[in-house]
Amino acid sequence: MSYQKLAKDILDGVGGKENVNAVWHCATRLRFKLNDVSTADTKKIENTDGVITVVNSAGQYQVVVGNSVAQVYDALTSLPGMALHASSNNESASEKRTGKFNPVSQLMDFVSAVFTPFLGALAGSGILKGILALFTTMNWISTDSGAYKIWNAASDAIFYFLPIFLAFTAAKKLKVNPFVAVSLAGALIHPSLVEIVSNSQTIDFFGIPIIPITYTASVFPILLSIWGLSYLEPLLNKFFPESIRNMLTPLVSLVIMLPLTLAVIGPLGTKISDLFAMVLLAIFGFSPLLAGLVLGAFHQSIVIFGVHWALITLMINNVANQGYDQWLPIVCAAVLSQAGAALGVFLKTKDAKIKGLSGSAAITAIFGITEPAIYGVTLKLKRPFYCAMIAAGIGGAVIGSFEVHASTFTFPSLLAIPTYLGQGFIGEVIGLIIAFFGAVILTYFFGVSNKSVTNLSDQANPNEVVVPVNGQIVPLSSVSDEVFASEAMGKGAGIVPISGIVTAPVNGTVSSVYKTGHAIGIVSDSGIELLIHIGINTVKLKGQHFKPLVKENDRIGIDDKLVEFNLEQIKAAGYDPTVMVIVTNSFNYDQVHVNLEDPNSKQLLHVIPAKPSVSSSNLV
Repeated sequence: MSYQKLAKDILDGVGGKENVNAVWHCATRLRFKLNDVSTADTKKIENTDGVITVVNSAGQYQVVVGNSVAQVYDALTSLPGMALHASSNNESASEKRTGKFNPVSQLMDFVSAVFTPFLGALAGSGILKGILALFTTMNWISTDSGAYKIWNAASDAIFYFLPIFLAFTAAKKLKVNPFVAVSLAGALIHPSLVEIVSNSQTIDFFGIPIIPITYTASVFPILLSIWGLSYLEPLLNKFFPESIRNMLTPLVSLVIMLPLTLAVIGPLGTKISDLFAMVLLAIFGFSPLLAGLVLGAFHQSIVIFGVHWALITLMINNVANQGYDQWLPIVCAAVLSQAGAALGVFLKTKDAKIKGLSGSAAITAIFGITEPAIYGVTLKLKRPFYCAMIAAGIGGAVIGSFEVHASTFTFPSLLAIPTYLGQGFIGEVIGLIIAFFGAVILTYFFGVSNKSVTNLSDQANPNEVVVPVNGQIVPLSSVSDEVFASEAMGKGAGIVPISGIVTAPVNGTVSSVYKTGHAIGIVSDSGIELLIHIGINTVKLKGQHFKPLVKENDRIGIDDKLVEFNLEQIKAAGYDPTVMVIVTNSFNYDQVHVNLEDPNSKQLLHVIPAKPSVSSSNLV
């Protein structure tokens, strides 16, 4: 796959660099903030090779590309004019026009931009902490050994110095000096201040009492502090002359913000952290089983809309505030249930393409990346997604009832299991087994139908044309029109219809709509040029009994309605209603195969592209 080509295709699909206000990425998604979402061509992007799906949610236009997101992002930001848009925070044009701001969208935008850059390192450190916990529990390594101390330092550093990481990314997002922000965060966890807290000492700032609080591994205090800095710094830049601004703005920022943070902002942020922790504890206190059931069943539904970042923030805050988190073990059940559902599809289907897609999706989901499984398999087939929800709900209920704790934050996956060692660990194991194998079994027996798999398979191949109207497929040579039967217009097939609705047989663009409504031209995204002609000599009806539902240049997706026609009245008028689907550029293909063998398949045509010839121009 060419990441450069994929990035260019995505950029073209969202409306070009002029329509991009900001772009960043998470583990699997390119997240755009567009100036005008209506100009983005979602169907074109979704049909691009390398794109899993597109989600427009929480004020973000999210293009899901899977594990290669970092490479695609690098290719995207290397395109001319795109580097300036990386992780910027300007208002979109639509916001400027309307003056409306969605606080939820703004919050999701901020949270994802702040945590995404170092989330991989955070997850890796969490896994290392879990492995060390497993090794010490099994007495494979001593806590007094040099190896343990070195690895423990490696695993603990990002959590201990979390305010510094948050300060840097928040400063980049809020467009303030990141080095001033890091200095501010570093001061909060400076050894001299940490020692004061550990010794239960009290200090004051010119008579203003400073509440002794430990800010190591904290989340909200530094975020609030950088938010305050984002208002102070522009004021100082306006006040100081440009010649001395680079020195005096950082100086005054630190002089003002550190005491303000220690006296007011820090304690306020700590109270917010405590409040969130208390709310989550109250939820589990009411009914751990019910909390596990609901979160387990519906967590992956939250992922679909890309708003799970709010939960990630709370999970990290719980670990920092309480030393553990109760949500992560339950979310792990939801993740593995998607892997199980994809595996169930893999075991059930006989379709080679779907087997390959579901098999690879199951593997990535086991390791915590569920988007390929969700968007590529379970959500498209629908029933496997519901099977996964049921299994995850039951598994989550078991985990919740055992009150399992995660000792650190990491992506929920098979690798995260050591982080759940301790209280209720046996419940975690039971819950994950139920979630994974329950999803496999439910999907295998109830989640996959031949029709749904056939539909998914048909949509996955750009060289296939699906049946556009219900009816019996017949060879083109058998239709009672010499022009079509002789293949003078191109190769194709006929369909004797039993319904009066024509739907799109490919993903593509409407190239022409005849004013009489009896014929429509389409160009697929892979270049197949199609003519759908409804009836023999029906042009003489002059539009009677036909109702076009699309117009020229419209984007269409498979199964979108194109034309409605009154089948009975066309027959009553004495016309043959046979629908002909013609590949008008058949000369570009070695073969156009008509599916006459399997009447249950949705496939109508399969085209085999011609092998490129070597011309003299290729040899120069």
